[in-house]
Amino acid sequence: MELGKLQALEVSKIEDGKVWLANKVGDLIALMDGAGSGNLELGDRLEVFVFQDENKITVATLQKPNVQLEQFAYLEVKRVSKFGAFVDWGLPVDLYVPREEQTEPMKEGHWYLVFLFLDEKNNRLLGSCKERDFLFFDKIDVKERQEVDLLLYKQTEIGMNCIVNNLYKGLIFKSDIHKIVHPGDRCKGYVKLVREDGKLDIVLEPIGYQQSVDVNVQSILKVLHAEGGFIGLTDKSSPEDIKLKFGLSKKAFKKAIGYLYKIKQIEIYKDGIKLLKTTNQ
Repeated sequence: MELGKLQALEVSKIEDGKVWLANKVGDLIALMDGAGSGNLELGDRLEVFVFQDENKITVATLQKPNVQLEQFAYLEVKRVSKFGAFVDWGLPVDLYVPREEQTEPMKEGHWYLVFLFLDEKNNRLLGSCKERDFLFFDKIDVKERQEVDLLLYKQTEIGMNCIVNNLYKGLIFKSDIHKIVHPGDRCKGYVKLVREDGKLDIVLEPIGYQQSVDVNVQSILKVLHAEGGFIGLTDKSSPEDIKLKFGLSKKAFKKAIGYLYKIKQIEIYKDGIKLLKTTNQ
């Protein structure tokens, strides 16, 4: 059985309401949430997560965790002891983060970036906040402009820190954030620069897209502010009217207002576009 991973196991035995699962070599494990499961039959294959219960006994569950082995997640602290903290990872038993695996004292109710690893000495799943111990800063296997998976986890004065492809450390500069984002968000991003220190500069739109749209967006926002937040033009308006008002082609205008709508800076109506109150020029 592989601790900390989702895996397919077969129902091998059902007795007294207890379900036992087996892997390919016949190792047995109890399904902790299988009691009273009248719909299960011998030979059924189930996708389960294997972990340890409060008595440190290896069991399986049908519940899906918020993090698997050797992955990062943004998790909430449920309680703290003098030896460590316990975070909610979506299972009945909280994940333990020892004090020595914390970069600062963790606080109940606060959220932290946590990496799930296996303590091989004690054969125990643990969490760690020391992200640098589990990231790669050399032999970076991504290229500029490449699409990547992001986990956002910390807002700083210069931008938002993120984990890239579960392997690298990235930063989205404030100047490159054009929509509302929060720590814990998972989204797509694009590599802007692979730095010499092994960290990555990331943007949230494809490279080149933002450059082409920024100037046009600012032109539209400027006119909206000047005219009290509403303009009686839409993507259905004539190219001549759009050109007269903004100096833009209809295609460029449609792309820019589409972007502004996507990032919730304008509302589009049948008779025009309206600037939202949360927008700052």
